[in-house]
Amino acid sequence: MEGSSGRELSEEQLFRGYTGRLFLGISLGLCLLVFGRQLLPPLLPTIIADLSITPFQAGAAVTVLGATRAVNQYLGGRFADALSRKTVLVGSLLVLVVGFVLLSMAFAYTFFVFAVVIVGVGAGAYNVSTRTIAADLYVAKRGRAFGIQSALINIAGVGAAGGAALVLAVATWRSGFLPIAAMMLLVAVVFHFRQRGQYVVRRVELEITDTIRRLFGHEATRLVIIAIVLFTFAWQGMITFLPAFLQSERGFSPALASAGFGLIYVIGVGAAPVAGAVSDRFGKVQIAAGALLCAIGGITALLVANSTLLIGGSIVFLAIGFLSFSPVILAYLMDTFADGSMAGDLGATKSIYGVIGSLGPTYVGLIAGLWSYSVAFIGLIGCLVLSLLLVVAVEYTT
Repeated sequence: MEGSSGRELSEEQLFRGYTGRLFLGISLGLCLLVFGRQLLPPLLPTIIADLSITPFQAGAAVTVLGATRAVNQYLGGRFADALSRKTVLVGSLLVLVVGFVLLSMAFAYTFFVFAVVIVGVGAGAYNVSTRTIAADLYVAKRGRAFGIQSALINIAGVGAAGGAALVLAVATWRSGFLPIAAMMLLVAVVFHFRQRGQYVVRRVELEITDTIRRLFGHEATRLVIIAIVLFTFAWQGMITFLPAFLQSERGFSPALASAGFGLIYVIGVGAAPVAGAVSDRFGKVQIAAGALLCAIGGITALLVANSTLLIGGSIVFLAIGFLSFSPVILAYLMDTFADGSMAGDLGATKSIYGVIGSLGPTYVGLIAGLWSYSVAFIGLIGCLVLSLLLVVAVEYTT
């Protein structure tokens, strides 16, 4: 496996040696990516007003970002398998630099959508590269490695909530994206000089049919993928419009709504690595089912909470569920994939659930425009219940 050459054979090191440095480096890049993407939800009310668009148009733009990101996860995965991890990693970072620069220049809706498409292209390829490299480096500690990555992502989410509030206090919503582009360019330069491996450029066969046959030919994998699709739909819809929900239906100020948004990631900093470590020991399917129960309970409580304290408690509960599920269930899937096709299989899986899941913001924006955010969130609870039933079914097929 590419990337494993740097790992000391006697130990999977999470923080030391070349392995640890590479793992933390790719995770830092992932933090920057997530910080940039998660600036959008708390900025959406301001973007809607500034660009004179509707909630549906805003949700559609976020869906375009998610769908583009999802499609390019398969392409990035196939390229990482057929070319090299370094080629895709550095190339995707450069695409992200361009995308965030364009976002800082978006003064019209069409240009805004074009910019998020470029970000989506880079995000998809980079995301699958980081997960694949982590899987290359760790086997026995795979759940912990994915949990640590998720914790760092959650730290980026916390920073995005605070960053959005700071940006709106001192400048326009566009001004937050240029510094991200500059830091990503720096990370790309560091990877160019420090990451082992070569750049490889050649024609790549996509092998879509073979990949789909591998994924859906196994019953447990098929059930897990459908469960992740439903989960992602609910997650994308909820997280994109949570600040808008808190402002319009709970009377929160923009700053307090951003704080509620950031609270999810504060909780995830601890919840994700703990869930990953526990799943390595007690079983990934069982922990994933428990996470979904927490998410269902958290959104349900959020819809009936009538005070700031109860709303905060509901957000804590749903955060534990939402941010514990992904690292655990992805580690389960990586355990089932063959080494030679791991990146492509992961990329295809992410493309499937990412494209369909990206419709979540469009759904919430549409239903909120017709009725309310609360009505839209009730539909998201239904998705999570179905996801839970499928995960439970996996336990009886293995």
